[in-house]
This record gives sequence, C-alpha cells and structure tokens, in this order.
Amino acid sequence: MQDLAEGVAHFRETVFPEKAELFAHLASHHTPHTLFISCSDARVVPELITGTEPGDLFVIRTAGNLVPAYTPGTDGVAASIEYAVAALAVKDIVVCGHSACGAMTALAQGHDLSGAPAVAAWLRHADTSQARTPGTGDVDALVRQNVLTQLANLATHPSVARASTEQKLTLHGWVFDIATGAVEVLPTAGSGPVS
Repeated sequence: MQDLAEGVAHFRETVFPEKAELFAHLASHHTPHTLFISCSDARVVPELITGTEPGDLFVIRTAGNLVPAYTPGTDGVAASIEYAVAALAVKDIVVCGHSACGAMTALAQGHDLSGAPAVAAWLRHADTSQARTPGTGDVDALVRQNVLTQLANLATHPSVARASTEQKLTLHGWVFDIATGAVEVLPTAGSGPVS
C-alpha cells in the first residue's frame, strides 16, 4: 500500500497540476471515443498501450477479455457495453487479447481449475474459441481466435448491433505482445490499421 500512497502523492503533486485543465474539462464532460475491452492482466494497460489521455477510452477489463453473448438480465459487462454504445456513443470498440494470457493458457493446456470454480465457470465463455482453434495447446492461436469470438459475442448485444447497422460503430480485434510491445490487428469486418 505504501507504493500506492506514494503514487497518489506523486499524481497530486506532479501529474494533476500538469493536466489540471484537462481534468477541469473532464469533470463535466465524458465523451470517450473508444470502448476498449481487454484482459484484467496487470501487464496490459490500455491507456499506456494506446498513448491516450484520461477521458479517451471507456475500459472494460475481464479475465481473458471475455464478453458473454447477450442474454436478458443483469450483467455488468453487458451494462457497460450498452452504456458505452447507447449513452456515450463511442465510435469504435477494440477487443484486445494478449500474449501469455493466463486464462487462455489454462484452457489451451487443460489446467485443473477445480480449486477456482468461479474462474472455471467464467472461462466457459471461451468454449467457442476453443472449439474453433485447431489443435490443442497452442496458446497464441487460442488468444487470436478468442478475440474473434468475443467480437462475434459483442455483435449479439442489441446496442452494438443497432449502432453497427447504422454504421456508427466499428469493431476491431487486437493482440498485444507483452515482450515486444507490438500490436497485431486481426482481420475483421471493418478493421483497419492501428492509428
């Protein structure tokens, strides 16, 4: 906790004063341009990877960057997606997987998750990804296929489907390589180069 307290002090003394105008604007304006869905992994920091400022990204982080297909009912991921698309009118959604993903490694290598039943249940949202990945044990292939599967799951959300049909929203699939810092753009409908 000492490191976090020191970080807050540094933010208040150095970072915040340099960005005081931006934060004053953000206090009454919330207009992110992109919904960025990534893994909860501490090594994946969306704002750092994309070089964005506070207020630019609306971020959802889940284990394995999983996006459950839409079902009626209460769901924090679905609510966040709906808010980003319907209320904030983001123009782009990025699903970003990454190298050495613990969730995808557990699935690809068949790890015993009996001691983590909530994790095991959550990772069932990647069953289709596994079924579509040729062979077994290939973590990198599963990471890529999982990004594509989660993009397909996103398209089942009514707000996403509506905005996509109206050409107000574009979906993108990325894979971040932790060791090199490279970002691979996966071919998807409407995908383009990282800019």
